[in-house]
Amino acid sequence: MLQRLRHAEIMRRVRLSGATSVSDLASQLGVSPSTIRRDLEVLDRDGTLRRVRGGALLIDGGLLDGEVSVDADADRPFAEVAEVDEQDKEAVAVRAAELVCDGDVVLLDIGTTTMRLARRLRGRRVTVVTSSLAVLDVLRSDPEVELLLLGGMVRRPYHSLVGVLTEAALSQVVADRVFLGASGVRPDGQLVDTTLAEVPLKRAMIAAAGQVVLLVDRHKFPGTGALRVCGPDDIDVIVTNEGADEATLRTCAAAGAEVLLT
Repeated sequence: MLQRLRHAEIMRRVRLSGATSVSDLASQLGVSPSTIRRDLEVLDRDGTLRRVRGGALLIDGGLLDGEVSVDADADRPFAEVAEVDEQDKEAVAVRAAELVCDGDVVLLDIGTTTMRLARRLRGRRVTVVTSSLAVLDVLRSDPEVELLLLGGMVRRPYHSLVGVLTEAALSQVVADRVFLGASGVRPDGQLVDTTLAEVPLKRAMIAAAGQVVLLVDRHKFPGTGALRVCGPDDIDVIVTNEGADEATLRTCAAAGAEVLLT
């Protein structure tokens, strides 16, 4: 991961929790603790965060000077997020595509991994229902895929549709399975996210699908997020990479989730 992207991700995580540790950041970002320590030293010198023994704190315990409170990822363009952990996301998407059968009705959540899954569904006789404009861009010209776009308000930074219109449309959907994204999975198996507008949509997608498939790369085990989406007992299948936190995966498996590693 490029240093500037790593610094942005570190700050995103510190903003969410107010504090974080070197070991957690190293695990989540897939780099060495020494790399994280150097990153924190740079960010501390810049006055972006406060470096403390074993980790970092958000300056003044809140927003940085001059910032306005917004969604946690609103300042990270979709294209930038898509460049992070590309190989892991692609491996997850490839494995997830194998779960789709011809004739299926599938719900695709927002996110860069579900966008990659959409690419793997090109030319397939399936019905795709989505609130993701990135998925729309991938499949809009494919004559084989029947594409249903949920309505709603456009959330431009993350190429998605949100709001009461989107939720209302989801209440009319009956899907074979949903491919769900998330900010992370906590050690107790709770699925969490960072964006208030997206959480009710994820819950509505879970309710609309016969099977819930979670698509998360290994860096999100364990993950961070201030908002609970669902518990581990609501997830049927988890598709992730080798190297995901084993204790968290065991907790999810104990709750009934099938774990597929790439």
